[in-house]
Amino acid sequence: MSWIYLILAGIFEIGWPLGFKLASNGSKVWIVFSIISMGLSGLFLYLAQKNIPISIAYIVWTGIGGLGTALIGIMVFNDNVSFLKIMFLSFIFIGLVGIKIVS
Repeated sequence: MSWIYLILAGIFEIGWPLGFKLASNGSKVWIVFSIISMGLSGLFLYLAQKNIPISIAYIVWTGIGGLGTALIGIMVFNDNVSFLKIMFLSFIFIGLVGIKIVS
């Protein structure tokens, strides 16, 4: 169950920068979305760390958040993309999978 909490924490970690980006268009609803995402991200990280070492939990949490945010930027907001960018994002993904395998 702790890994499910950690994945949820990572997903909500994606939510707050997404909300900030959407709020830059003037809608304050997205600021509320960001604040709720931050709170839920922290809550699920707290729950996950009860059974997962902090070193692993923090790396996975930030990795999911960073990778997910980068992919949303590329797919939704037309952030620039290159072979090298995809390669390095792949390294993050491989690292996350590897950490789960060895944990």
